[in-house]
Amino acid sequence: MNLIKNILLLGLLVLSQISFSQISDDVMLYRKDFKSISGKNTVSVTSYEKDGSHYVFAGGVGNIDVYSLDKEGILTPISNHELHMKKGPARGMVADRINGKDFLFVANKHGNVIETFKILNNGSLERVALVEDTDKTYLGTAITLQVVHMKKASYLFIGGLEETPGLSSFKIHNDGKLTHVQSMKDDETIHTDGIIGMFVHNIKGKTYLYTGGFQDNGVSSFRVYDDGTFKNINNIRDNNTDRYLTGAYPVTGVTIAENKFVIVGHRHHKYYKRGGFIKKTDFVYHGDGVSVFKVNKKGALVPHFVLKDDETTKLQGQTRIEIISTNNAEAILAVGTRDDASIQLLKLNKEGILTPINYLETGFSIYYGLRSHKIEDNNFLIAGSFRFDLGKIASYKIAPKINREGKVLRHIVNLKYKEDATDAQIDTAVKVFLDLKNEIPEIAHIEWGVNDSTEGASKGFTHTFTITFNSEHDREIYLFHKAHLKLVNEVGPIIGDVFVMDYWTKNN
Repeated sequence: MNLIKNILLLGLLVLSQISFSQISDDVMLYRKDFKSISGKNTVSVTSYEKDGSHYVFAGGVGNIDVYSLDKEGILTPISNHELHMKKGPARGMVADRINGKDFLFVANKHGNVIETFKILNNGSLERVALVEDTDKTYLGTAITLQVVHMKKASYLFIGGLEETPGLSSFKIHNDGKLTHVQSMKDDETIHTDGIIGMFVHNIKGKTYLYTGGFQDNGVSSFRVYDDGTFKNINNIRDNNTDRYLTGAYPVTGVTIAENKFVIVGHRHHKYYKRGGFIKKTDFVYHGDGVSVFKVNKKGALVPHFVLKDDETTKLQGQTRIEIISTNNAEAILAVGTRDDASIQLLKLNKEGILTPINYLETGFSIYYGLRSHKIEDNNFLIAGSFRFDLGKIASYKIAPKINREGKVLRHIVNLKYKEDATDAQIDTAVKVFLDLKNEIPEIAHIEWGVNDSTEGASKGFTHTFTITFNSEHDREIYLFHKAHLKLVNEVGPIIGDVFVMDYWTKNN
């Protein structure tokens, strides 16, 4: 009986792996919700599970917004919290448990401080510690944080930018306070000027930290010891042929079977003003790509594979790479882009080869604000808009792609105007709505009409607008387009109620 049972279990395991592989070859993002933020924009996003509840933290200029996230992907605002000196933006946010207590660590970029918040039972925050920059800690313009758990203690690694580049280690105490352990000033050897991404791998009981240097155009490996000190292992620079590390930006990693990889993206310096804050202005642009490095037995990085951007992918201006899921055969990754304003899904196999799956044009640029989160069997991505005129955070579910071939999307907007709205105001509102077709090329068609129903079931709605889109991308671009936001702001004061429905239908 045990033999039969084991055979059945093995069969189920194989079957589950096959079905996962089939799904992962053609998954897509589907937006589930979006909410407003209280800050001016969303620069960083992280998430955390506490006592079975799931929370999202969105950090922008001046403050942090807290939301709950349910298994359907619905975001519910909980609270917002002011940053030190109302500065920011909040960067490098990381939530973690330290000796049974839950904390959120925040790099206050222009406040030049690291803030520690205790995560309360309802997900809201309480500041418990503040560490200011000194001449020896390189916390000025801090942008990236990484918690490293060792045998007897946990440490917070901090990366700086611009005037005070370097890498620092702080011991995390049970009350969330930080004490300085070691700092390493950036030089011509290591790549720690503008650390925007960090990741940790453990290899046979040894801990290694990997950093990307935005200004240095390279990646570095460090060995971390039990007391929180660290030393440099190896460094890899950009070139003008087969490496894409100019403006090294997001850094993440994954273990597949016995292979350990580090994945590095970049936002090329060509996307910035050459005479701006970019220190090395003699750069050469030869495309965009995502780099895969293998980690050898000594923890050093070895160049392995590059997925170059082309007309079928959306990889220009990579600012965040998130691991969605892994098994013994592959990992699914999401790449957030600022310049392509998209989220690109990729697959990494156990040989370390990246292949594109699908992408969604989000309609807004992503600037470090992308986070993967799992609730039960549901995989989500939470993305924050960097646009100051938008002020939104959105959730997306990762699911098998739905075949939309030969179909179009109808977006039905039913409006009820306030009783005191004048005919002139309503006529203007209609004109502004119809003018969207000229402002947003993704709108395939738009028509409208005034209610003529005599059944008495219109519930006071008088005007209907039907917008046709050819894809999910077009709807997302429309939803967050500046012209649409302007319409909402201008017409909003005279709207009594709105009822919206979308559906897919055959393209006749």
